[in-house]
Amino acid sequence: MKLVSFQYRGQVRAGLWLGTEALDLQHALELRQLGGDLSSVLAIVRGGTPALQLIAELERELPALAAARRPAHELQLLAPIPAPARNVFCVGRNYLDHVREGYAASGADTQLPKAPQFFTKATHTVCGPGAAVRLDPGVTSKLDYEVELALVIGKGGRDIAPDRAFEHVFGYTVANDITARDLQRRHDQWFKGKSLDDTLPLGPWLVDRDSLGDPATLELSLEVNGEPRQRAQVAQMIFDIPTLIAQLSAGLTLDAGDIVITGTPAGVGFAMEPPRYLKPGDRVVARIDRIGELSNTITGP
Repeated sequence: MKLVSFQYRGQVRAGLWLGTEALDLQHALELRQLGGDLSSVLAIVRGGTPALQLIAELERELPALAAARRPAHELQLLAPIPAPARNVFCVGRNYLDHVREGYAASGADTQLPKAPQFFTKATHTVCGPGAAVRLDPGVTSKLDYEVELALVIGKGGRDIAPDRAFEHVFGYTVANDITARDLQRRHDQWFKGKSLDDTLPLGPWLVDRDSLGDPATLELSLEVNGEPRQRAQVAQMIFDIPTLIAQLSAGLTLDAGDIVITGTPAGVGFAMEPPRYLKPGDRVVARIDRIGELSNTITGP
């Protein structure tokens, strides 16, 4: 099941993606005179299993719901959760080859993290598929890309045990953690360099946990202007998803709708020789198999 947020005739709606069109879920509910709140993807996430069951019922009745079906060319896809309630949780240095390339670029010996390295990106970083990512030379000259698997928390909780972690995952989407490397270094921490507006493309849709299957078997990749830059499997993470959820939630309550991006593999621009940063006109495409493709273009000021 692929859930989308989209803009249609000036309104932001939640939909079920059908390949060449989206089913406007709240409108479909009204047509069938059913109760429930499917007005946004966040409402669906918070609604949990009953909301998914309601969507499955609507999917079975598609022939009777023509009035709620929106052709793809008439709508604009947004990030699945366009306005997160809280900062996005992020994980740094979670793929071995990425850790190695980072230390090699600085001329230091590799040191593996002993625990997940958490940070956040501000809510205004989130943008959707096809959105422009602005490169302002007055702010940064070293904009970089990072393909990542993003997960969305379904059932909130605190002190979640690793063996119960997947019970708290609603679904998955593609993320590109675009980073201003010079700001990251200048401020000697990650938040500022990671939190410029519109530097977290997410999408194109949110795939529910049961539809996706085992996320460890997923392959991530990224290309810039058609040139392959990154490729890895989620199984190569240093800290797997259950460990991340358990350690993030230790003493910290996770809420339904929270977004967690899980780290990037090797192949980032700053570690290339010489470094290759993004520039206006670049088209960046991040992919994760069984989820989808997320494409964004870098623009100037």
